[in-house]
Amino acid sequence: MNLSLKRFYILFNLIGWVLLFTATLAGPKLFLSGTILAPEQILYYWLETITCALLAFTLTFLISFYVDKKINFNSDWKPITWKILLIFTIVQALYSLFIWPMLDFVQEYTNYESAQIMTFVGKIYNVFYFSTLFVIWLFVFLTIKIYHQLKTVQIKQLELKATLKESQLNTLKGQINPHFMFNSLNNIRGLMLEDVDKARNMLTSLSETLRYSLTKSVLNSISLEDELEMVENYIEISKIQFEDRLHFETHIDKNSLSKQIPPMIIQMLIENALKHGISNLKQGGKITLSTAIESNHLQIEVINSGTLQNTKKGTQLGIKNIKKRLKLLYGETANFRLVEIENHVIASIKIPLI
Repeated sequence: MNLSLKRFYILFNLIGWVLLFTATLAGPKLFLSGTILAPEQILYYWLETITCALLAFTLTFLISFYVDKKINFNSDWKPITWKILLIFTIVQALYSLFIWPMLDFVQEYTNYESAQIMTFVGKIYNVFYFSTLFVIWLFVFLTIKIYHQLKTVQIKQLELKATLKESQLNTLKGQINPHFMFNSLNNIRGLMLEDVDKARNMLTSLSETLRYSLTKSVLNSISLEDELEMVENYIEISKIQFEDRLHFETHIDKNSLSKQIPPMIIQMLIENALKHGISNLKQGGKITLSTAIESNHLQIEVINSGTLQNTKKGTQLGIKNIKKRLKLLYGETANFRLVEIENHVIASIKIPLI
């Protein structure tokens, strides 16, 4: 919740309590009594109203804080109801405990002596009066809270849908951009003069890569095994250009093959390693892809020869897409890390198992 919205809720809460107690306390006593009131009596009625409103305003922060921190409206409503009733009862008890000493102080301050003495029975009656006001407040508060949460969820869903579409378009653009297509087709054409069978296989790999980008990228998740097939095709095509300068190695945990991941996310890491790592090294380098299951998370790691300084010279479009997609899909339970250790760039993704 942003700062301006918090201020609005605080102001709305304060004004609401003042108006509510004015309508039920000061209003009837000041305007419906039909008698001329003494100045100290008028002052007492207003201070009584303000005191009740300020105490209610303060204590209802306990309810709002508890609801914000401890209650998830997307879960089962039965335990939620009991939790709200519990905190409501505690707040009521605190209100009844503090209000009478505070009103006694107000009465002494204004030198007002009421013709009616507040008895124990009268105080019990007022407990129901205060409870009614708190129920009204609770109804309004929960209505606003649930409405705000529903709007927040709706906005996040729309944002997720829009971002995923944007990510899919950016990924597709990265896969079939003119530079990539020109290099691949030109290299395959040259290969046809040397090895027709290998050139035919490379055309098949290119076709599979493009088909994957068109069909799989529209999905929210795919198996790791499907993603690895696409990566193998991508590497085979890239080896035509890099030849012996590119060495690719995998260490795949078999238990991870069936796990679900966002489509084309590993391909982005490999592409980044090639474009901003291996291609900048005259002697070439090595890319190592590994996966592992660790503490109910899937760990994906791509290590390439090179330096992070060279990597940061690129557009980083793929890296930004990865971070944004992980944030929206998994929240704080997933993370992305990019570091350099001993002339090697390490990109790692950690996502919860689904």
